[in-house]
Amino acid sequence: MIQSIKVALLGATGKAGQYLLQELLKEKYSVKSLIRTPETYMISHPLLEIVAGDIKDLDTARQLLKDCDVVISTIGQNKDEELISSLATLNIMKAMKESGITRYILLTGSNLEVPGDQKSAKNLADRAWMKSTFPVIVADKQKVYEILTTSQIDWTVVRLPWIEQTDERRGLIVDLQDCLEELISTTDLADFLITQITDTTYVKKAPFVASQKNR
Repeated sequence: MIQSIKVALLGATGKAGQYLLQELLKEKYSVKSLIRTPETYMISHPLLEIVAGDIKDLDTARQLLKDCDVVISTIGQNKDEELISSLATLNIMKAMKESGITRYILLTGSNLEVPGDQKSAKNLADRAWMKSTFPVIVADKQKVYEILTTSQIDWTVVRLPWIEQTDERRGLIVDLQDCLEELISTTDLADFLITQITDTTYVKKAPFVASQKNR
């Protein structure tokens, strides 16, 4: 049965986004996907609508979110490109308000700092390395969290370790204080993100999500 919820998806060509789109379509969700170069995009599906453009443009955000019920962003930051995280979030939030959408789910790295964290020494060291190596990118992603915490929308920030591209499902480990494993499979991640469309457990929270180790 086709789902009644329509998803606006950002990042469908990335590591996480490819698998998420695949699973959304399998579960009969209608999806509007933002693609910067649609002429090179080979995926088509009766439930998939492609929107051409760049999320850094507010009008593109409006076009993407029109008639949607939830926004999921899996976009990443390339080190040699213009900062995208905070600008994208601001444009999405403006378009959400205009469209009456309240649910926003997005991915970020495990180095994001949130009050109440109790990270292991290794994860704290990883955070320090990221902050010293990519200070501008880390600061922009932290700015996104600050923007969201002062908003009225129902956001969830999903914090991740290294993403492993695989169809294998290993089961999830979810924790609000620390990332407890070093990998997450793309299919485990897709399952979690789809669950968040209707599950309110992590609204206005930033859970760490990882896959269980292979037995």
